[in-house]
Amino acid sequence: MSHTKLTRRGVLKTSAGFGAALATPTVFTGASWASESGYMNAPGDSSCTLGFNVPQTGPYADEGADELRAYELAVEHLNGGGDGGMLSTFSSQTLDGTGILGRKVEYVTGDTQTKGDAARASAKSMIEKDGAIMITGGSSSSVAVAVQGLCQEAGVIFMAGLTHSNDTTGKDRKANGFRHFFNAYMSGAALAPVLANAYGSGRKAYHLTADYNWGWTQEESIKASTEAVGWETVSAVRTPLAATDFSSYIAPVLNSGADVLVLNHYGGNMVNSLTNAVQFGLRDKEVNGKNFEIVVPLYSRLMARGAGENVKGILGSTNWHWSLSDDGSKTFVRSFGTKYGFPPSQAAHTVYCQTLLYADAVNRAGTFNPCGVVEALEGFEFDGLGNGPTLYRADDHQCFKDVLVVRGKENPTSEFDVLEVVEVTPVEQVIYPPDHPMFAGGDLGTCNPGV
Repeated sequence: MSHTKLTRRGVLKTSAGFGAALATPTVFTGASWASESGYMNAPGDSSCTLGFNVPQTGPYADEGADELRAYELAVEHLNGGGDGGMLSTFSSQTLDGTGILGRKVEYVTGDTQTKGDAARASAKSMIEKDGAIMITGGSSSSVAVAVQGLCQEAGVIFMAGLTHSNDTTGKDRKANGFRHFFNAYMSGAALAPVLANAYGSGRKAYHLTADYNWGWTQEESIKASTEAVGWETVSAVRTPLAATDFSSYIAPVLNSGADVLVLNHYGGNMVNSLTNAVQFGLRDKEVNGKNFEIVVPLYSRLMARGAGENVKGILGSTNWHWSLSDDGSKTFVRSFGTKYGFPPSQAAHTVYCQTLLYADAVNRAGTFNPCGVVEALEGFEFDGLGNGPTLYRADDHQCFKDVLVVRGKENPTSEFDVLEVVEVTPVEQVIYPPDHPMFAGGDLGTCNPGV
């Protein structure tokens, strides 16, 4: 049987077996790299330190709390504790509960405050004072871009957490940085056909957009994808990330002629703006002879729970969902639920995967040297971590995998059962060439080992 395979350059070709039986992962040796003291924060023989930099305060603090839970679970599993989680389902199979390259995994944490400057300061401290060999985390693209740049300068690997902006692996891509999470372009590519099918092609959309690089690229992506299926963009208005009351931004929508409101907001911003929109009666209105609709292009279960009944019937996209039935997802949900008493969010899932992917890359490279890790991750194909067969593309260090379109459940069975998957969009539909205009202007450069 022929299966679609992603190549290094992001074009598609057919290859027997991809998605059914991945090739044996390449295992490198440290001998091709500098000595174990020839790079930043080379660990000793007994342990290695990872830096978990998450928003513990600010509008994305809920996502940060779930990320930290997942990081702690990943460390437990890497060190041989618990049930091992997705170590057993990950296709690479180099992780055996003995840490990373025989070293026990230790970690330090920091608070990004959902601010770029605070995140850089926190990461800098973890690198310089705590000896962190890898930094990971974040729930904001502005934070991811800032910390990724710092890690490139310092000579450590950055495994991005929850970052959805096209810029992270676009104009701001770096050789030392890698992203497992999907991006705004992929959300648009997955969501637009579903929106056109559900609401028709002749819609008029009004965008409210978080005023930073994630919001800008999501607005650009959703506008392009919906206009391609016949929608018209009536207006696009930027809103401050620190905003908590969006009433003054919702009111003008009523007189705009729009019949769809697109909320390019995340976290607490999305909860508040959606609540305000419902309070203004938008969901009960009829405009242009059509029922008024609201779209949330980037969803998370944490946001949906926070918004309560307001999310019912509203479409959006997500990177992963705890209801998926593949072995990796079921195993992770069981492990996380056993430890914490509730299912994990997409934020928890992506950072858990990033931690395992880093550890596996070190094992396969035979070294913690960042340049060895980069080589091990570039073009790496894997499965067993949810979302089906996945590629870490060498050109931009972006993961390509299936994308989920979800909808707020009409009849949820619990506070966690608030979203339902309505379509699993195959990777072929969301892939793009590395030089796509929305991702232009970036240059990976070369790996920096820091010494």
